[in-house]
Order: sequence, then C-alpha cells, then structure tokens
Amino acid sequence: MDRRNFLAGSALAATFTATAANAFAVQGDKKRRVGLIGCGWYGKCDLLQLMNIEPVEVVSLCDVDSKMLDECADLIASRQNSKQRPRTYASYVDMLAEKDLDIVLVDTPDHWHALPMIAALESGADVWVQKPTGVDVLESKAMLDAARRTNRVVQVGTQRRSTPHLIEAKQRVVDAGLLGDVAHADVCCYYHMRAKANPPDTNPPPNLDYEAWTGPAPMRPYNELVHPRSWRAFMEYGNGIVGDMCVHMLDMVRWQLGLGWPKRISSNGGIYVDPNSKANITDTQSASFEFDEMNVDWIHRTWGSSPDPDYPWAGIIYGDKGTLKMDVHKYEFIPLRGGEKLSGKAVIETDQYPTDVTDQRDWRLELHVASAIRGHMRDFLNAIDNRSKPVADIEQGHISSASCIMANVSMDLGRTLEFDPETHTVVGDEEATESLKRPYRKPYVHPSESTA
Repeated sequence: MDRRNFLAGSALAATFTATAANAFAVQGDKKRRVGLIGCGWYGKCDLLQLMNIEPVEVVSLCDVDSKMLDECADLIASRQNSKQRPRTYASYVDMLAEKDLDIVLVDTPDHWHALPMIAALESGADVWVQKPTGVDVLESKAMLDAARRTNRVVQVGTQRRSTPHLIEAKQRVVDAGLLGDVAHADVCCYYHMRAKANPPDTNPPPNLDYEAWTGPAPMRPYNELVHPRSWRAFMEYGNGIVGDMCVHMLDMVRWQLGLGWPKRISSNGGIYVDPNSKANITDTQSASFEFDEMNVDWIHRTWGSSPDPDYPWAGIIYGDKGTLKMDVHKYEFIPLRGGEKLSGKAVIETDQYPTDVTDQRDWRLELHVASAIRGHMRDFLNAIDNRSKPVADIEQGHISSASCIMANVSMDLGRTLEFDPETHTVVGDEEATESLKRPYRKPYVHPSESTA
C-alpha cells in the first residue's frame, strides 16, 4: 500500500483539508487575531506553522528578552501579508489586557506555562500551550479547570497525535488489530541531551529581565545555561528529561492504545555518570506507569549507547501478534509469525512549504516535525470552529504531563505512588500528596490557590 495514497484517503486527512478550506467560511472575512507569549525557538516554530496554514493576523508578541522579542517581531512582519509589525510587550499581563486576541500561543519555559495560559483563557482567547502543561500536578490541574470554567479550546503541544506517519501507524496497525493482545510498551530516550557545562555565574545580559524570567520559580544565580535554551538543565524550571521527552512518548502510546490515567507510578534514578555539570536533572532514570490494561516502562540515559540505534527516542508497543516501533522519523510493524511488515516515514513538505528550508537554517525548525505542527494547528483551528475538543485537549495533556511529574515525585520519595485522579491525591500518602504542588516564589500565587 502506498502510504501517501493511504493518508490522502484517510478520514483524518479529509478533515484537515476541509478545515483549511472552510476556515474562512466559519470566520467570514475576519482574520483570527493571534498573540504569542514566548518568542524563542519553539515559539517561532509554532507560530510560523500556524501562519503557513491560515492567513491569521499576528497582532501581539510578548517576551522578557527584548532582543528576542524584536527579532521575532521583525520576522513575523516579513511573513505577514500586510507586513504589519506586531505590537510587542514585556509583560503578558499588559498584552492580554487588550482583550483583542482570538488565539494565544504559550511557548514559554515550563515554569511559565500555567499563569499566562490561565490568564489568556480568562481574557477570552482559545489557547495553544506547549507541553508539559505545568511543572507540578496541581498547577496542571488548575489549567484544566480554567479551560473548562471558561469554555475555551486548549490544544497542548503533544503533536505526536497529529504526526502523519504516526496517524498512519495507528490506523494501519493498532486500529486494524494487527498487534493482537497488547500487554506492554516501552518508551525511552537515549539522547545525550543533558547539559555538561559548568559555566560561572554572571550578571544576566541587559536585554533579559531575569527577575521576570524567573517568575514563580526559585531564584537561581544567572549563568549562560539558564537562557535562552538550556534552562531544562535545572529542575527549578521543569521536570528534567522525564518532564520533557517522556511526556511526548507516553502521550503517544496513550493515544495509540486509548489509555487513561495510570493507577500506580514508580521511578528511580539520579546523577550517576556526570556529577560535575551545573545541571541538576538526572542523567539516568527509569519509570513504570501501571495502567489497568498494561504497564508502560520508561528509561533515559544521557550517556552510553542506545540498545536500538535506529530508535534512540521512541515508543515500542508489544502485542502477541507483532511489535510496533515508533519515533518522530518513522514507524515499523514487525509481525511475530510471518505476514506483511509495514513501515512509514515522516512527511517532509518542503515543496509545498519552501520556507521550511530557511526556517530550518535560521530558526532550527525540525523538517520532520513541521508537518506534525501544521496538522496539530489544523486540528486546533477545527476544534475552535466547532467548539469541540482537539486531539490533544488539555485533559489529555494534563494526564500525560502529571503522570511524568509524579514519576519524579516517586523517585524523590523512594516509593510507588497510587494516584487518585478524582481527588488528585496520592492514596494513603500525605507527604506525596503535598509534593504534587511546588511552592511559588513571592509575590506569585499558585493557580490552585486562586479563587477566580
């Protein structure tokens, strides 16, 4: 079967096409007004793909780094049909006070996802927010509650659910029943992605408002790892590699198999190989997510080699009739006892979207991911038009994010957590329940404490 013909004929592809064609029929002649909070690497990647699929009007940009903000404003002005330069803000509060945005994209570091996302919802916008949904479980839950309270559409940036070759894998393999009975899946990351440097602490650059950048997180001395991209080296701003890479792969497996909340979560790990770096995230960690139907086991190592060099960041689903291997570049189905092997690759669309080539060079756009972001944006716009839940609705993002966050809590406490999603507590474990909420640096207020 030719995979392009398969995908083109699928119902999901037809939905994407109809969404693009009918967007203006729903909106009339009015362009959607868009704002971006967080003008770094993925902020630009996400916004540019939205602009690629619909001629939105980008009216507002926000960042606490004035240099990054100005560069992004110039870029967006060059891409807008109107050539209009967006308004720029150092504060998302000031940006959202205008109350004139239909869509807000939140592409900040993880510790700044919750507060601007909730504020954007309350300003009347529908929101795209990058994963993970928060840095603690109750912060993430507050984001879900705000979305339901305001009746706004929220798409989380877990775009594996909109990746063309993974949609194909779901339809051809999982939904077709080729795996047979499934009772286990592995998810992993063996990228050497943990920061190894130990730079000196310095004053922040003049273009960065470091106080505002730190926000509700603990105040650390500034060093060059903190900004603009290596902040993931520090647990103060995120949840390490589990909170970054496991969220994607766990969410992918959950989506493929229709899994909900895990019943129990356990994890162990630490800094075993590289204690000299300033980074305080683990270099080695495993986790087990126990669902009613099966277990999903995670492992990451930022050293050594991958046991399968073809799948260093992947999800592997095992059935009694075959095995499905998946990553951002490809998938393979290997039947257990004969039968047809199936495979597919990431869809590269540089012919249709030539700016992908320059964006890869200038803004580190990942060519194999561009089609997934565009598909995720189309699904988001379709959900807005129909006032429905998108494929990566905030509830799904919350489940995947909170599960990974709890893996770190389990590792820190040295015991398995039995989570009750109804009460958002750890059964019989008051200390673990208290660990589901991080303290906020004053004067910031944790959203779970808000009465809004």
